[in-house]
Amino acid sequence: MNGPELVAVRPAADDAPLEEEFEVAAKRQAPWRMTVRRLFRHRLFLMGLCLCSIILLAGVFAQLITTADPVRLAMRWRFRAPGVDGFVFGTDNFGRSLWARVVFGAQLSLYIGFSVVLLNAVFGTLIGAAAGYFRKLDNALMRVNDAMMAFPAILLAIAITAVLGASTFNAILALSIVYIPRTARIVRASVIVLREMEYVQAAVAAGAGHWRILRRHILPNAMAPLIVQLSFLFAYAVLSEATLSFLGLGAVPPTPTWGNIMAEGRQYLVEAPWIITIPGIALMITVMGLNLLGDGLRDVLDPRLRIQQ
Repeated sequence: MNGPELVAVRPAADDAPLEEEFEVAAKRQAPWRMTVRRLFRHRLFLMGLCLCSIILLAGVFAQLITTADPVRLAMRWRFRAPGVDGFVFGTDNFGRSLWARVVFGAQLSLYIGFSVVLLNAVFGTLIGAAAGYFRKLDNALMRVNDAMMAFPAILLAIAITAVLGASTFNAILALSIVYIPRTARIVRASVIVLREMEYVQAAVAAGAGHWRILRRHILPNAMAPLIVQLSFLFAYAVLSEATLSFLGLGAVPPTPTWGNIMAEGRQYLVEAPWIITIPGIALMITVMGLNLLGDGLRDVLDPRLRIQQ
C-alpha cells in the first residue's frame, strides 16, 4: 500500500521577494513612469499645473469663452464696473470688454512665451552643447555669453526692441536673444560633466562620431536641468513681454496684451481701478503657476535633490 503523496506547497512568505523583484524590474524598464508618479505627488507641481491649466485653457479657447470683440469700440459702455450690464470684468476707457481683452491677452502672452522657450531650447542647446563638448569653441562662445549676460535682461530687451521697433515678432526676437545665453550656460555645465563619464569615453574609444555621441549619449542625459530652466524661462518671458508692452515696445495697440491693457489703465487708476488690477492679477497667476511648476520639476528631476531626500 502506497503512502500518502507529499505535495510541496510554496510558503506565502516567499511571494514577497518575487513581487519586489518584479516591481524593481518594472521600475527599471519604465523610469519615466516613476518620474510622472513623483510629479503628481508633488504639491507645488500640482498647484502650478492647476494655475497654468486655467490660463492655458483660457488662451486656447478664447474664441469659445467670449464672443465679444476685444478691439471693438463702444463709447457708450465705457467705464462699466465689473458685473454691471453683463460685463464680467467691466469695460475700459473705450467701452471694450475687459473680459475679452484679458482672455485674448492670455492667448498672446502664452504664444510669445512658448515662442521664446522654443527658440531657447533650440539655439541655447546648440550653443551650450558646442561650447561644452568642443573645448576649442568653449572660450570664444562663453566670452560672448558673458558679455551679453553682463547687461540686465530687461534693459537689454528694451534696447533691442527700441532699435528694431515695437511689434510682437521683435519682442519675441529680443527676449530670445536676451535669454539664450542663460540657457546655453545651463546646457554647457551639464555637457562638461557628461563628456567625462565612462560611457561617453567608451563611445569615443569605439570610434563613434562627435554628433552621434552628443545626440545619443550626452544631450538626452542633459535634458533634466534644461527642462527646469525652460519652465522658469517661460515665466520670465511672459513677465518681460508684459513689461515691454507696458512701455509701448511690445505688441502694437489695439492688440490686447496684459502689458498694454495696464498701460492704458494707469491714467484711470482712481475712477476705474479694475482696468489695471484685473490683467495684473492674471499676470500674477500665470507667473506664480509657472514658478511653482518649475519648482516641482526641479525637486523631482534634479538628481542632487533626490540624493538629499
